[in-house]
Order: sequence, then structure tokens, then C-alpha cells
Amino acid sequence: MSQRQGNATAHQAVRDRYPDALRAGALLVVVFGHWIATLPRLQDGQMVATDHLLVVWTGAGVLTWVLQVVPLFVFVSAAVSADGALRRLEEGHRQLHWWAGRALGLARPTVTYLAVLMAFAIVAAYTGGRLLGPLNHSLTIHLWFLMMLLGIQALLPLSVWADRRWGLKAVVGLLAIAAVVDLLRARIASPGDLLELGALVTSRDGGIGWVNAAAVWLLPQQLGIAWKRGRFAGPRVGIGLLLLGLLWLAGTVATGYPVAMVDGEFGSPSNLLPPTLALVGVMWIQVGAVLTFEGPVRRLLERRRVDRLVAILGALGMPLYLWHKFAELPAAWLGERLGVPIDAGVPGEVGFWFGRLWWIALCIIVVAPVMVAVVTFEMRRKRDVAHATVTPVIVVGGAVLIGGIVISLVLGALPGAIFGLVGVAAASYLLRAHPQPQRA
Repeated sequence: MSQRQGNATAHQAVRDRYPDALRAGALLVVVFGHWIATLPRLQDGQMVATDHLLVVWTGAGVLTWVLQVVPLFVFVSAAVSADGALRRLEEGHRQLHWWAGRALGLARPTVTYLAVLMAFAIVAAYTGGRLLGPLNHSLTIHLWFLMMLLGIQALLPLSVWADRRWGLKAVVGLLAIAAVVDLLRARIASPGDLLELGALVTSRDGGIGWVNAAAVWLLPQQLGIAWKRGRFAGPRVGIGLLLLGLLWLAGTVATGYPVAMVDGEFGSPSNLLPPTLALVGVMWIQVGAVLTFEGPVRRLLERRRVDRLVAILGALGMPLYLWHKFAELPAAWLGERLGVPIDAGVPGEVGFWFGRLWWIALCIIVVAPVMVAVVTFEMRRKRDVAHATVTPVIVVGGAVLIGGIVISLVLGALPGAIFGLVGVAAASYLLRAHPQPQRA
């Protein structure tokens, strides 16, 4: 065995599976949450539209306190990346080069997804395909997470530096910025207005509130680094954060912030576009849960079968996130053909949750062969692709990547996948080294 292989084996042996388990759990929550939230609407046995669970049932907003797991994912990703970021800072390596590798790693599978989506969209446009219309935006809306993650990870060196200099005071500073932004957005004129802070904030255009697109999402990243550095730990702290999160959410909702931490439709009052103080309450709860249940989960991970399952989910993470929404297309088609009750009405009606189970079962059935095809393709393509190291090229490539994702988000599968693919494919080309170094 070579020294390189020995080092890789040693690294694998000491790999901390707890963060992997947290990310795998968050991934499953996202996948099932998206499927649950999509409500097919049938007429004469054919799907003609879709609703969002939050639109037809306002009480579902409380469920998003559990289902909105993006803060958890950012928290864990920062904890995993903290040591590497610190090492690069100390050795004088360019963080931008590391980010180029991350961006390239996201761009390549996204090119595949958008290419397939474009093919389906073009075929649907010429054949009058019904199913694409109701699911058009649903097939690309989940790409927003990739855009947000790229932006936050680009600021990882700043978060590491802030932790080294100020410790948990950096978290307090970000929290203060988020609070000031919401206060300015609300245009508080008197102390009494604070009792209606949430209503005032979410009744106005984003404006200065978009500053919180950085401040609020940087909070879990800052906390993840602090956790990795051992600045807080233990179930007592975890329980305290859980209670803080519940009180935080109760207090913010009482002032008029929306209950839901996910948007059911554009244009309605939102905690997400841009992020608000209310969303921070979810972060407290999730970080508190990480600390509170760390001991039991680590003991569970000592079981070989559980550890293996976490490893598999970790390897499938990116493909499953990209393609789970695509599975709704064949699931709807199969539901029509079998005549199962995928349109079960609205909550409160007989059979609604039974219909939800049918829909989820169909999505699971069809996502399996989709994943087999995707993983087979990804394993056959060249894996070790060197990333670009020229700063202007990386900046342009990153901008084009984000632009392509934004276009896909705004325009949906048709025509968004077509124009978005151009941007993401260009980014995939720009973000790789030319020529590629020769492998020994």
C-alpha cells in the first residue's frame, strides 16, 4: 500500500460520522418535505395543476419549524470545513481556489440535471405535454439552496477569521446586524411599533432587508465554526438553545412574523425572501437539537448498519437533492395511469393524508431508477477534474454559475432550463483548469 493510500485509509478510519448523519437526516427531511408540500390537482383523472400545502393549510406553517433545515445544513457544513479553512489561512493558500473546487463540484451535476430537464421541456413544448406545465417551477425552485450555499461558503474565511478574533461575540454581532436590519426595514416610529415588528417588516418590500440574506445565513455558519472550536457543547447548552428557539419563535410570531419558515407562494409575507429574525429561531432549535441528542446519535452510529446507511446517504446527497423534484413528473404520470388518489383534496377532508402517502410512495418508487441512472452516469464521467486557479476566471465562472441558477429559478423548467443550462455549462468550463494537469 502506498503512503497516499495509507493516509486515505487512516482519514476514513477517523472520519466523524456525526456531521455526516446530521446532513443525511437534513437531506431526507428536505426530500420528504418537498414531496409532502406538492399537492397534485386532478380533473377527469388528469393532473391540471398543483397546490402548495402552505397555501391550502395555514396551520402547516408550524411544520416548517422542523422541515426548514437549511440552517442545520449550513451549521454542519461550516463545522466540517472549519479546520480546512483555518489551515489554508495559516498556510497562506488562496481560499478562492478552494471555493472554485466547490463551485465546480456543484456545477457539473447541475449541468446534467438542467440538460435532462431541457430535453423534457423541449419535447413537452412540441408534444403538448400536460405534466410539465403544473410542475414547471417546482422542478427548479430547489436550486436556490445551491446559490445560497455558494455565496455563504465564499465568506467562510471571513467567518473563520471572525471566530479567531472575537469568538462567540461574532455570533452576537451578526445577530445585532440582523435585528437592526429588520428594525430599519420596519421603519419603527415609536416603542409601541415593536409589538407589531413582524407585521411591519413583512408588509414592506425587501429593500434593506436583503442585507439579512448574508447576516442571517452567516449566523449558522458562524455557530458551526464556534461549535467545531469547542466554544459551546453539551446537552445542557442544547436544551437551553431549544427553549430559546421556542420562545424566540413564539415571540416573533406574536409580533406578526409569518408562522411558516418556507414560502408557499411568491408575493405573500415571507420569512425567507429576504430572511428575517424569525428564521433565527429555527436555527436555535436545530443547533440545540444537535447538542442535546449528540450522545445518543453517536452511540447509534456505532452500529455498523447505521454507519453504512449514513455513508450511502452521504454519497447520494447531491444527486438525490438535485433529482428528487424531477421524480414528481413520472410519479404524477404513474398516479394518473393507476388511478390512485394523489389528489386527496385539502387537509380536513377524508383521505387527505392517505392521499399524501400514495403520492410519497409513488415518488419513492420512481426516484429509485432515476438515482440508479444518475449515479451510473456520474460514476462513468471523469471524477478528478482540476479547478481553475486564475482569479478573474474564477470570479467570472462563479458569477455565470449563479446567474444560470437564478435564470432557472425565475423561469422554471421551460424556458429556464434552456437558458440556465447555458450559464451553468459555461461556468463548468470556466471553473476547470485548462489544460488539465497530467495524472501520474
